[in-house]
Amino acid sequence: QVQLVESGGGLVQPGGSLRLSCAASGIPFSTYDMHWYRQAPGKERELVARITSNGRTNYADSVKGRFTISRENAKNTLYLQMNSLKLEDTAVYYCNAAFASYTRTYNYWGQGTQVTVSS
Repeated sequence: QVQLVESGGGLVQPGGSLRLSCAASGIPFSTYDMHWYRQAPGKERELVARITSNGRTNYADSVKGRFTISRENAKNTLYLQMNSLKLEDTAVYYCNAAFASYTRTYNYWGQGTQVTVSS
């Protein structure tokens, strides 16, 4: 059974920091590309950051220079370090694991963790 469990969300003031974690089980974690998505109320889910199985990273323009995605394969864990948080970063943050073979794709989601930036 595949599980992705996010943690680390909460309430933070503008300019503050949070670190999200995503603990994965039931998949060969090191072979998966991992993503953080977010969804704000009334908006579509958007890709925040991506880290490939070989460690290459990509970020949404809105978070470049403020957020850092990383992974620790030995612990089957994905991280998102969020600094200089803004009001518009308020959303539910989701962890996603994706893998494509020649015959099928695998795509798994966590349950999400709420991040609220407010003064």
